[in-house]
Amino acid sequence: MILVTGASGFLGQHLVRSLSAQGNKVRALYNRHEPNDEMRALPGVSWEKHDLLDIYEVEAAMEGISHVYHCAAIISMDPARRNELVHFNTESTANIVNQALEQGIEKMVYISSVAALGRSEDAKKEITEDEEWEESKYNSGYGLSKYMAEMEVWRGIGEGLNAAILNPGTILGAASSWHDGSAHIMKIVYKQFPFYTGGSTSWVDVADVCKAAIMLMQSEVSDERFILSAGNYSFKEIFTKMANALNRRPPGIKAGAFLSGLTWRYYKLRSLLTGKDSILTRESAEIAQKHSYFNNEKFLKFFPSFSYTPIDSTIATMSAAFLHSNHKK
Repeated sequence: MILVTGASGFLGQHLVRSLSAQGNKVRALYNRHEPNDEMRALPGVSWEKHDLLDIYEVEAAMEGISHVYHCAAIISMDPARRNELVHFNTESTANIVNQALEQGIEKMVYISSVAALGRSEDAKKEITEDEEWEESKYNSGYGLSKYMAEMEVWRGIGEGLNAAILNPGTILGAASSWHDGSAHIMKIVYKQFPFYTGGSTSWVDVADVCKAAIMLMQSEVSDERFILSAGNYSFKEIFTKMANALNRRPPGIKAGAFLSGLTWRYYKLRSLLTGKDSILTRESAEIAQKHSYFNNEKFLKFFPSFSYTPIDSTIATMSAAFLHSNHKK
């Protein structure tokens, strides 16, 4: 049986659907976010609620498991949650790794992030899988937590665990909720937010991440990490592509450091008043001004039959799903 952690999250839902469609038996784990009726009805999928910080619950969840896709993580750019992110993302991964070793699973694929590679001060430097973590103001608490979680996976590999790591860029795709993560970008663009930042990063389709994860799991490849990226695009390019797909006005005002500072402070104040996570923080504002370029060649060399979905196609599919969900309201 296959185990998927974080199964009710954005990536987890897509991965569970893919595995179910292939006829696999899947034990899908969730904690805070209940799976909806459509996810619960997927053939071959059993849903279980577990706390990955509880070693006894992790032990029970992994009984009878042969393969593990570890997707669970707290994702936030709020500096106030830095310690929470580092604790959960690191310790939950350590518990999964320890039980994988104890129970002798056949293979584990850990879904990390390009954020775990760090962001160099050199704006022109292309980042590869060989990048070593460096302390930088451009590294978020989330990035640190994923880096430390990766260290637990590498520890496991050193102790005999058959595992590999994927480092996807910003993942785009249709979502069951448009209030969180990269899906929220579509909602912001739809509301014709007028500002864009000057930075750039890598982007990838959620379906490609699922396909790559399954290919990696079914292969003999282990003890490797792979960047997944359909390309490096500026935030302005992505926002404009989304606006065009939604038939909305694209952002036209570049938000420099000063304007970005005012904006994240506004959202911080609103967050304090509403009690909800801010969609923009000082960390995310600084990162959004940074140019980061990631090399995607390694995975293509190991898996020459793999190809990335063009980002325009990803945004077209994503926008159609958004408009459909918005129309139903």
